[in-house]
Amino acid sequence: MDRFEWDEERAKANLRKHGVAFGAAEKFEFNTALEHLDDRHNYEEERIVAIGFIGPPLFTLVYTERSDKIRVISLRKSKTIEIRKYAKYYE
Repeated sequence: MDRFEWDEERAKANLRKHGVAFGAAEKFEFNTALEHLDDRHNYEEERIVAIGFIGPPLFTLVYTERSDKIRVISLRKSKTIEIRKYAKYYE
């Protein structure tokens, strides 16, 4: 848990919207994740979008790095298009 941090209000909103608790990010498999920068908007800090496994299903994790912490911004089950992108990358 020391490696991850998040805003509690954002975590509650994410749980309501996506049904996924930010604590699940602790089991995110970064070693096989497909990552890219989120440049859709001009954010105050660099955001990374990662598609990877938490157990069998694929999840999409949006996060930023602050010092030695991973700050979770969003976590949800991956959409079909993201699953296809992941599968195509690892073909």
